Amino acid sequence: MAISSNSDVQVTDNHLLLYPKDQEITKTDLQSMISQNEDWAADYKENLQLYIGQHDILTATKKIFGPDNRLVVNMPHYIVDTFNGYFMGNPPKITLPDKGQNQSLQDWNDSNSLQDRLNEVSKQADLYGRSFLFFYQDEDAETKVAVVSPQKAFMVYDDTVAQRPLAFITYAKDRKGKSQWLGNIYYANKTVAFGDELGEETPNPYGMVPAVEFIDNVERQGVFDNVKTLCQSLDKVLSQKANQVEYFDNAYLKMLGLNLDKDGDGKPDVDIMQNHMIYSPDAEAADAVVDFISKPDGDTMQENMLNRLMDLIYQTSQVVNLNDKEFSGNSSGVALKYKMLPMQNMAANKERKFRQGLRQCYRILFSLGRVAPEDAWSDLDFNFPRNMPANVESEADTAQKLSGITSQETALSVLSIVDDPKEELKRKQEEQAEKVKNMPGLPFAATDQQKDQDESLGGEADGEEE
Repeated sequence: MAISSNSDVQVTDNHLLLYPKDQEITKTDLQSMISQNEDWAADYKENLQLYIGQHDILTATKKIFGPDNRLVVNMPHYIVDTFNGYFMGNPPKITLPDKGQNQSLQDWNDSNSLQDRLNEVSKQADLYGRSFLFFYQDEDAETKVAVVSPQKAFMVYDDTVAQRPLAFITYAKDRKGKSQWLGNIYYANKTVAFGDELGEETPNPYGMVPAVEFIDNVERQGVFDNVKTLCQSLDKVLSQKANQVEYFDNAYLKMLGLNLDKDGDGKPDVDIMQNHMIYSPDAEAADAVVDFISKPDGDTMQENMLNRLMDLIYQTSQVVNLNDKEFSGNSSGVALKYKMLPMQNMAANKERKFRQGLRQCYRILFSLGRVAPEDAWSDLDFNFPRNMPANVESEADTAQKLSGITSQETALSVLSIVDDPKEELKRKQEEQAEKVKNMPGLPFAATDQQKDQDESLGGEADGEEE
């Protein structure tokens, strides 16, 4: 259903719904928005089917004659899981500079399994092009967070240049049949339930729209949207190759010009059907033909096509082939980074979008002042470590060379095994102090010795004064 020309709803090329600022959504416009999202949901469902391996070839019209193999090469699953594992395999580190506030933040993250939630949001963004984190109050008035799929939810933005969130809408089919859709509109100041009509209103404790949209890119494209046709073609070519292999296994033996009817009953003395034979005794023995019925062999052409499709899928999706022999055999850290550069660029763009989304998430969370002060969201620090093989020996060599040029903290930051350079430097200093304190061969700890020396000096000074 297209948005009518007299509606206040605008639909952008990058799949955004815009509505006039400071204006509440009418029932008619709400229905138009839901219909528009249902159109987009058809693409989301197609992507999900591709991801779980339900490709078009499985439901294609059956062949009347010959082998009919239906093989699926689930490249969408590989692309999504590989890229999501690279981006979110090592969960992001989210911290506040204040120690007490940071501990409260980590406790909330752990109690809400935030790392798992972020992994699911990231995966949905790769799969659908977008996903949502939704904040709500549980029965104990504690703030909780849930992952919401775009198949039955969408964000409405205002029509200003800033395009700020105006409302978040969730909906579902009315199973009792009283209304077409049931759901809620979450504004910054209230929540409005709806069915056939706009209904009950309840206050929103956060003072802002309690949901955040996460995206990989502004076009809101999934990570394999650009290679869907290539993936479908790969299924067809491989299935046809399997058909050809099966055809040659079942090839018929042609026997012409031979008389195999020794007993004179008019039938050949072999089982033609079970042995895949075609028999004709009409020709003279001198012209007898015994060979297999075959069709032209297109193996080379098919192999070239398969290789071309695989290469195009990897190149276009910008996700590396981790099973590539050249890739796996290349141990140089610099060479690995060059091979992964397209995926690194894509992940860097996604990271910028996720940083914005996470900052807005914590702005919502801190708005109640329980986990951290209301304005603490601006002090958050985010670190998104990539999940990729690390050459620790090479990193250690680099850190050692940098230690005489940069600060120790900067030198430690190049080590992938060090999560927090500041904390690591602190632990190192504490270990060194403990080692000095417990040096062997001393009658008592060095710190106590120093203390006694200080006291002795102080005593001598006192004596001189006296």
